[in-house]
Amino acid sequence: MSTTLNTLDFVLLGLYLAGTLGLGLWVGRSIRTGEDFFLGGRRLPWWAIGMSLVATDIGGPDIIGVGGAAYGHGMAVANFEWIGCVPAMIVGALVFIPFFWRTGVATIPEYLERRFDVRVRTALSICWQIFMACNLGVMLLASARMMSELFGWGEVTCILVTAGLAGAYTIVGGLAAVVYTDMVQCTVMIVGCLGILVMGLVELGGPVAFWDQLEPAQKALVLPVDTDTPFPWTGILFGLALILSPAYWIGNQAIVQRSLGAASPLQAQAAYVWGATLKSLIPVIIVGPGLIAVLLYPDLKQGDHAFPQLVAGLLPPGLRGIFLAAFLAALMSSVDSYLNSASTLVAHDIYKRFVAPGADAGSMLRFGRWVTAGLVVWAIGCALVMARLDEGIYTIFQTLMSFFQGPALAVLLAGTLWKRATGTGALVGFLGGLVTTVGQFLLNNDTVCSGLGIAPLFQIDEPFLYYSIWGFVVAATLVVTVSLLTRREPDEKTVLTVV
Repeated sequence: MSTTLNTLDFVLLGLYLAGTLGLGLWVGRSIRTGEDFFLGGRRLPWWAIGMSLVATDIGGPDIIGVGGAAYGHGMAVANFEWIGCVPAMIVGALVFIPFFWRTGVATIPEYLERRFDVRVRTALSICWQIFMACNLGVMLLASARMMSELFGWGEVTCILVTAGLAGAYTIVGGLAAVVYTDMVQCTVMIVGCLGILVMGLVELGGPVAFWDQLEPAQKALVLPVDTDTPFPWTGILFGLALILSPAYWIGNQAIVQRSLGAASPLQAQAAYVWGATLKSLIPVIIVGPGLIAVLLYPDLKQGDHAFPQLVAGLLPPGLRGIFLAAFLAALMSSVDSYLNSASTLVAHDIYKRFVAPGADAGSMLRFGRWVTAGLVVWAIGCALVMARLDEGIYTIFQTLMSFFQGPALAVLLAGTLWKRATGTGALVGFLGGLVTTVGQFLLNNDTVCSGLGIAPLFQIDEPFLYYSIWGFVVAATLVVTVSLLTRREPDEKTVLTVV
């Protein structure tokens, strides 16, 4: 489905892209040291960080993927925001974020070395680097599918354009450029998605008419435990609310790094509260259009096509450019964040820790920029590979997260909340949990199960929520057991706890 854009569409889109690139490059003029590049000089304001948190979390996979998931599974997908974001953000603001800020670390794995040892730091950092590198491919693929729908361009061209734009200002401006461009992108994204929602409601006769036309199952926030949905209430409560959400909001480097760049612990807290306030409104403007597409276009073969179809079918010439700018805003805000955070992990946890311990501020800045450029190239290749997979974008994203976020959360909670936890216990727990999640994935793969002559482990199509549950349980059990069987950490490590 190719959509014709008129001159006004291209002008609006061009102005947005030029403005974003210009802002990022302008901010980059003040970058002089590695701390400026990776942490914005630790002087970022709360209001900008809060909007950056929202923009980073709501990327291309969310606009296309969550809208597509709502098309297939209804309102229950809104729980990924209301249950999967807001509570964890408030807890993070009250307990964990000011604590991490006061430690003075640049990465979460760096904190884990101070609390445990270098083995734990390296294991978790490598996993985060792999996840972020792969997730960059997911984000670029989301952009390619939308741009292909609208322009009729090839996916490869779309991937190259998006990677080039986001990569340019991130390489130059670092975290400060990411945060300030995200602030603009958050505003554009909300306006664009809100426009789709309003146009869809008008087409259906208003909010009341829209709600009355939905089936009861599409309105349900709580889904039963059966094989018809990947989002049963047990998975939402135990897998999402208690594991994936806290792991993401208090342990994801791309998220926490913004608060580490705040001007004070109070500003870091305020940023999370402001972000949670905005996040509570997001399901309305993303899940809503997915449900509107069910009523307007009931025969779509793939849910990921819901948003592109709405843009093509509802928006008049002139407004399509605004929405495409909103989509690119959402996409680039996630791409730039993961580029900067992945480079921070490589620079601090690998380069400075093992290769060049005496690296000065200028060396760290140069290395960070080169790594960011390399990650852009990697992400392009990863997107091209993922384009061949027959999976929804959101499912790919969530499955990648579920592999190690449960075990990572077990280690982080043990380190921050339990003085008796040891480095050996943390390492064994993390690796054991990781083996558990990967094992569940393999035992649920059709090819593997056919070869072994067994039935899939789970009877639902997308069981990523359950991967995280059992990964966390196994990891936490091993952390506690092995810690109690090994020597207590010295006092200089055990003092690095919240309690």
